[in-house]
Amino acid sequence: MKINKLVKAYERGEIMKVVQRTDRGKVRNHNEDHVGIFTNHSGHLLAVVADGMGGHLAGDVASKMTIELIQDLWDNNAPKTEVPDQTEMWFQQAIQEINEKIYTYANENPECKGMGTTLVAALCTNKFVSIAHIGDSRCYILNEHGFRQLTDDHSLVNELVKSGQISKEDAEHHPRKNVLLRALGTEPSVTIDTITVDFDIGDYLILCTDGLSNKVSDKEIAEILSLDEKLEDKADQLIQLANDNGGEDNITLAIIHNSECEKAGDNSCSLASE
Repeated sequence: MKINKLVKAYERGEIMKVVQRTDRGKVRNHNEDHVGIFTNHSGHLLAVVADGMGGHLAGDVASKMTIELIQDLWDNNAPKTEVPDQTEMWFQQAIQEINEKIYTYANENPECKGMGTTLVAALCTNKFVSIAHIGDSRCYILNEHGFRQLTDDHSLVNELVKSGQISKEDAEHHPRKNVLLRALGTEPSVTIDTITVDFDIGDYLILCTDGLSNKVSDKEIAEILSLDEKLEDKADQLIQLANDNGGEDNITLAIIHNSECEKAGDNSCSLASE
């Protein structure tokens, strides 16, 4: 990254701090999660997290395909508007296209039959963030109003909680906790949830797989994000805490801090205009 570009980006307020991490955990032999953070010439940033599922490493294929396909669509056909309706529409069209390609690939390759993946993606501008998701990977925001989950898990236990059949506490240890009602690539078409919220200076956004959210509480995530430490150190602490609490699943996260970088050499800085 050239310094003169960084200085100009400072002046335009187009810099966000970003970090991504993925970890196999302490039990799984393979990591079927994938994560990516991308910028483009429209002045926007895209963060994506995917948690694959399927036997014989097919989950790894599904999540990797998802990241690669959405990056390609982002690079070649990203929305050039800063209108939330347009960014949400782009998500709907892009993810449907990705779903069709993964579904087709799975049906053409017997070893990948039935594979799928969760998806949570955030398109960040200097004014707002649009989020799309399928499955139980989550997006949280930390701002002046507190810490809250922006996505709603597409899982069996979440539906049981919402209908009042079980409590949130019961859901934590439910034997069918990992049963998803919606995933990317398992059906010819998919319903995608989208939401847009304000994204102001000082706000944090975190995208993660259930390997983190099942092992680290909302309170703990908020406390770590609020620490006066480098973004990379916060990410590492979250991964370590999930492992300390069992680490039975792969653990993946992406954090975006809508904040000016302290210095040109800050490795977590991302140019929204590159």
